Amino acid sequence: MRILVVTVVHHPEDARILHRQIAALRERGHEVVYAAPYAARSAVPRPYVEGVDLPRAAGRDRGAALRAARTLLAERGAAADVILLHDPELLLALPGTLRRLRRAGAVPVTVWDVHEDTAAALAMKGWVPRPLRPPLRAAVRAAERLAERRVRLLLAEDAYQGRFRRHHPVVPNLATPPPGPPPPPGDDRVVYLGQLSRARGALELIALARLLAPAVRVEAIGTADPDVRDALAAADREGVLRWYGFLPNDRALARLSGALAGLSLLRDQPNYRHSRPTKVVEYMAHGVPVVTTPTPLAAELVERHGCGLVVPYRDPSAAATAIRRLADDDGLRLRAAGRGREAAVSELNWRPRAADFVDLLELWVKEETSGAVTA
Repeated sequence: MRILVVTVVHHPEDARILHRQIAALRERGHEVVYAAPYAARSAVPRPYVEGVDLPRAAGRDRGAALRAARTLLAERGAAADVILLHDPELLLALPGTLRRLRRAGAVPVTVWDVHEDTAAALAMKGWVPRPLRPPLRAAVRAAERLAERRVRLLLAEDAYQGRFRRHHPVVPNLATPPPGPPPPPGDDRVVYLGQLSRARGALELIALARLLAPAVRVEAIGTADPDVRDALAAADREGVLRWYGFLPNDRALARLSGALAGLSLLRDQPNYRHSRPTKVVEYMAHGVPVVTTPTPLAAELVERHGCGLVVPYRDPSAAATAIRRLADDDGLRLRAAGRGREAAVSELNWRPRAADFVDLLELWVKEETSGAVTA
């Protein structure tokens, strides 16, 4: 198959897109054209894909990205068996484009990979004026219902099913546990992996670092939203914490091994109430105890497997107490690490699910091709 993968929002090194889905497609021998905001993110395409640079959609500045995406789909869509879209914004580039492709005899399977609850996420977008959020949420819900009549859907969470009329396959965010037993968790370093924002607990992370220093060092890995970037940079300069910024996936995951704990300090936001933080699964896969706020799926995972501790929202002192408890209790720390690793290998492992993802796209292409021939 020839697959055209498109994002104007996500980093080109996004773990779900590049390191799970595209890697699974390439392993099966399929050709991938990966269009993403390379230049805007100071990234370069991996050698195993054909990279196409697109503008980045950020804040209110989305027009140029959508126009470029529309041009890309018109020019490259006819050669694709599958068009795999990773942003809801890209649905706006489809009207007219798919009709033109079909008139030209092209029948690509168009798929929207639903990463998050888009309507709920609007509440966390500072660039969206508050009075516009309710009507925008309603418009997004209507657009989602329209989208499922026009394109195929993949969901990142089972909980997203309720937003749609029909049932859609789920491709969950899982981890790929490293081979061999990971090193035991240490007692002097905790890590945070992922995008840094107020809603994701960036300010609590800084406060936590101040409470733990100098006995325990806090490391943050990931890009930061503009409204917390200066605070993180200042804390890094002061030596309060170590902020690495963005690291490629392999280097970022390597920083997890041997850590005392992995942090997930999400605030109580609608978009997080039915999403399982991928970072929690990654911590488990690397044999790192988890310290998380009580977002339902993260808390359920930690409590069911006994792989860490749950702390209240917006409470750096409670998080510091939990980390000190893990640091002081070798048995607790080792049990949490071992149980998390075991669960990640047996239940939350991407490897056995990768084939299911590729099989599904291949099936859809066969169905589309068969339908076109029959017609």
